[in-house]
Amino acid sequence: MTDFARTKSLFVLPEGVIYLDGNSLGPLPKAAAARVQKTVESEWGNMLISGWNKAGWMAQPSHLGDRIARLIGAPDGTVTLGDTLSVKVYQALAAALALRPDRKKIVSDNGNFPTDLYMARGLIESLNAGHVLCTPAPEDVADEIDTDLAVLMLTEVDYRTGRRHDMKALTQAAHAVGAIVIWDLAHSAGAFPVDVAGCNADFAVGCTYKYLNGGPGAPAFIYVAPEHIENVQPALAGWLGHDAPFEFDLKYRAGTGIERMRVGTPPVLQMAALETALDIWDLADLKDVQAKSIDLTQAFIAEIEATCPSLTLASPRDPNTRGSQVSFAHPEGYAIMQALIARGVIGDFRAPNILRFGFTPLYIDMADVQGAVAIIADIMTNDLWDRPEYKTRARVT
Repeated sequence: MTDFARTKSLFVLPEGVIYLDGNSLGPLPKAAAARVQKTVESEWGNMLISGWNKAGWMAQPSHLGDRIARLIGAPDGTVTLGDTLSVKVYQALAAALALRPDRKKIVSDNGNFPTDLYMARGLIESLNAGHVLCTPAPEDVADEIDTDLAVLMLTEVDYRTGRRHDMKALTQAAHAVGAIVIWDLAHSAGAFPVDVAGCNADFAVGCTYKYLNGGPGAPAFIYVAPEHIENVQPALAGWLGHDAPFEFDLKYRAGTGIERMRVGTPPVLQMAALETALDIWDLADLKDVQAKSIDLTQAFIAEIEATCPSLTLASPRDPNTRGSQVSFAHPEGYAIMQALIARGVIGDFRAPNILRFGFTPLYIDMADVQGAVAIIADIMTNDLWDRPEYKTRARVT
C-alpha cells in the first residue's frame, strides 16, 4: 500500500500553494538540489570529462530508461532517454513509416497536442512521398482505421480535456489491418498504470517533467517493442546511436537494441534531478495512484458543480475514460485561472476556454481538494476574476 503522506513529504511544496498543475510541470523533489549539486561539484567538478565513465553518465539514458519502463509496462532494455518529446515523436513516426513503405496514410486526431501534428506534417513534407495525415475527432478515430493505414499515432490522454483513448482496443484494431501504432504517453506516464507491452504497442514516447517530476527541460523517453528494435532504422542518426560512437566511423552503423534510438549528448544535470524523482516513484504502486486520483477528481467535480454552476465540465464524467486531470470550460477561463493563481491555487489555462487542473496523488490529498474548491467558489461567486490585471495574457498560459 502506497504511503502518500510519505511521498508528499518528499517534495518541495511552497506554503500557501495548492499545486494542481503537476500535469504540466511536477514540483521539485527535496533530494534533487543536493543530487544535482553532487553531480556539479563531485562529478563534473572533480572528475571532469572522466565523469562519463567514472560517474556513469553515458549509461544513464538506458539505466533510467529501465526505471521508467516499470511505470509504462515495458520490459527492460526497451526504453531510453534523451532529447525532447518532439524529437522522439519524429523518431518514432519516421521509423514506423519505414516499416510500412507501401502505405501512405497516417491517422491521429484533432485533439492531439499540436507539436505531434507539427512533427508529422514536417516529416511528410520532407519525405515528399505522398503521405497524408488524417485528423478526425477523437471519437471517430476507429472509423479511419482501414487497410490503407500505415501508422496510427495518438496521445492516450487529451491534453485539454483529459479524455482517454482505449489503447488496447485501438492498437488491436490497427494491427488487424497491418498498421503500426505509436502512443504519446505525455499525460499517461505516472498518472495511472500503463501497459505498452500488454497492449502490444509498437512505439511509445513521453516526457518526464510532468507526472514523473523530472524538472523543467527533463529529457523525453522512447519505447520500441522488442520485435522491432533490431530492425528500425533511426531517421535521426546521431553519433550516440552509433554501434561504436568512439570509433568515429564516418559511416553510420545503428547500435544494438534501444541504444540505436539515442541521438545527442545526454543531459547529465537533468538526469540527476530525474533520478531523485524516480526514487520517489519506487515507493508508489500505480494502482494505488489511480485509485486515489479517482477519489480526488470525483470529489473535485462534485464540489465544483455544486458551488460553481457557471463552470461547465469539459472532461469525461466517467473516471475510467479520463486521465488524472479535470477540466472546466468558461468564456473567461484565462482571467479566472489568473485569479486562482493569485490566491495560491495553481492550475493552467488551455485555449480557447479551458481551466485545467491536474491531480497528482504523490503530493495532492483531499485537504488540498477542499481548500481549492473553497477558493474557486469564492472567486466565481463574487466575480473576483473580473479585473484588468487578470485579463492580460502572459507568454505562458
